[in-house]
Amino acid sequence: MGEPAESTPVRPFAWEEPLRRFTLVIARLGLAFLFFSQLFWKLPPQFGCGSEFAFTSAGPDGALVRTSGLCDWVGLESVYAGRDRSFFVVHSPDGGTFFSIGLDPLVQINGFFVNRIVQPAFGAFGWAIFFAEAFVTVTLFLGFFSRGGALVALLLSLQLMLGLAGAWDPATHLNEWEWSYHLMVLLSLVLLGIAPGRILGLDALLRPRLAATTARGGWLAKLYLALS
Repeated sequence: MGEPAESTPVRPFAWEEPLRRFTLVIARLGLAFLFFSQLFWKLPPQFGCGSEFAFTSAGPDGALVRTSGLCDWVGLESVYAGRDRSFFVVHSPDGGTFFSIGLDPLVQINGFFVNRIVQPAFGAFGWAIFFAEAFVTVTLFLGFFSRGGALVALLLSLQLMLGLAGAWDPATHLNEWEWSYHLMVLLSLVLLGIAPGRILGLDALLRPRLAATTARGGWLAKLYLALS
């Protein structure tokens, strides 16, 4: 038997690396802009709620009683934690459900968190939500601490998915397409794995300079390198 033929290495096209870099930068800036665009309707200290800070609720007949600002959406999460919702729904041609996944335990845990922790301490959580979204905006725009920003974006997106994906109420024009939240989760997950600030971001400049500090045992430098 003869010797096996050596495999010929496949050389990438010259345009592949520029395309990869361009698309990752666009994805990073796009997610940053998404979070930036959501800051202004929930500005502290009232978070768009008005002076009464009333949460959206369901009336005796189940109809939604909507309020405004962050109080509206926190209230919606509370209401829909107690209503049947399926995720990743695929409809059949006859209008029925061909496939879906129930996430009731996770939805109920999220509802417990919203009802028992977020609403009673809404002032503190309002500030925390605002600064978390501002953190995602700044880190992804600048490409600084970008894996940390993607991690926060992923956690926020998962919480929103459990609380709001698929929420529907025609009387109040509420129609939260579930895949808008799933896509946020998926994009955040991709950026978490890639650490996008290493391409045309401040992380690309700072990481080499901190490598020596890490070698000497600096834990802050190690934390930054892990999340950048």
